[in-house]
Amino acid sequence: METLSRRSVLRASMSVIAAGALARPYLANAAAQTATVWWSQGFVKEEDAALRKLVADYEKASNNTIALSIVPFAPLRQKIVSALTSGVVPDLINATPAEIVPESAWKDQLVDVTDVIDTQKAHFHPTSLASAYCYNPVEKRRSYYAVPYAGAVVPFHIWGSLVEKAGYKVSDIPNKWDAFIDFFRPIQAKLREQGMRHTYSYGWEVSTIGVDPINTFNAFMIAYGGKDLVTPDGKLHVDNPQVKEAVIKALTRLTKDYKDGQVPPGVVNWNDADDNNAFHSKLCVVDFDGTISTELALIHDPQVYYHEIITHSLPLDNNGKELPSQFGAATVFIPKGASNVAVAKEFTKYMIEPKINNEYLKGRLGRLVPSMPELVKNDPWWLDPKDPHRSTYIRQGLLSPTVPFYYVYNPAFAEVRTKHVFNVAWADVVNGGMSPEQATDKAFKAAEAIFAKYPIPQA
Repeated sequence: METLSRRSVLRASMSVIAAGALARPYLANAAAQTATVWWSQGFVKEEDAALRKLVADYEKASNNTIALSIVPFAPLRQKIVSALTSGVVPDLINATPAEIVPESAWKDQLVDVTDVIDTQKAHFHPTSLASAYCYNPVEKRRSYYAVPYAGAVVPFHIWGSLVEKAGYKVSDIPNKWDAFIDFFRPIQAKLREQGMRHTYSYGWEVSTIGVDPINTFNAFMIAYGGKDLVTPDGKLHVDNPQVKEAVIKALTRLTKDYKDGQVPPGVVNWNDADDNNAFHSKLCVVDFDGTISTELALIHDPQVYYHEIITHSLPLDNNGKELPSQFGAATVFIPKGASNVAVAKEFTKYMIEPKINNEYLKGRLGRLVPSMPELVKNDPWWLDPKDPHRSTYIRQGLLSPTVPFYYVYNPAFAEVRTKHVFNVAWADVVNGGMSPEQATDKAFKAAEAIFAKYPIPQA
């Protein structure tokens, strides 16, 4: 899939604006039924409240019942794996984590939901659609096995107040990758001269736990030219010299920041929430973390939220070209064996109707990016400059280039992620005495062995 630009997204959006008026809700109005739904807990309380309102509105409109379970992220992941393994499943699941969809489609465990997608297909951002289009080796084809209702990208989070405290100006932050990263290095020393002895430049996630370290490595690799590590045909390109050079550069940069003491030493054990906590406690000046949950956690402190923290989208690459963000689609799926597929589909169709979807995502305070560009174009709330965090984040996710995560192209990369192949390479350099080149060769061999188990025939 080609990288998507702001112009192409808006052009696609304009083609469906004429049909933007909300059609009658997709409700069968048959005898009342119940569907069981599992959903991931939100990062702020407003997200769960918005979900409950969505469910209540659907129940009122349809006379059906949604038996909703809201479960924290990690326990839900375990719950989903157990259900899919045993075959005792609910009717609809919020994909947690997102790579569970291509993994489960590969195992022929999911219901095809093309008919649900088709109700709003013209409205979806192309990267959202690509993220739900997975290969099933039993059917020997790709199809839609999940329905996107939102998405997320990964921005930088900066303590602007600490930048200024160190004697620098936020307006002086460069907008090319290495220059941008390097800008924060001397800030650590300046702050320590003023007594902030436990503040570091960066809060990079580099452990072999959770998804944040993977997102961090991928972003650095893409910034150095490695976007085509995996291509839309599902092929791994470890034989591409440009990709290899990008991986080496990413490992070199991330290990150097750690070895030079620019990153808290505890990052080797951090889980996904630890960098958020470190940032909030001013243990680091800049962090790289998905969504704007970092900022929204402080939304009830107006001074900090509006005046001290900065959300910064990806800078340009070192040649001055726009970098694509990896866009993670937030999706729902129906497992095979579900007892009420009809209601599960009906509720999903209802949820993705543009007007309903827009209000739901606004209720979540904009932590997730809409999967339909026209929502942002038609509702000024999304790009309101009065909230610099949301407007910056939305522009990065919908009006700038994006690409799907690699597991969309081939579920082999979901296993690469699970085994943290490239984060292990980081540890091999820091703790194992390897050079970045040696660690890259080792990681490539591990990735090749995994991809060999997931052959996708080429048309």
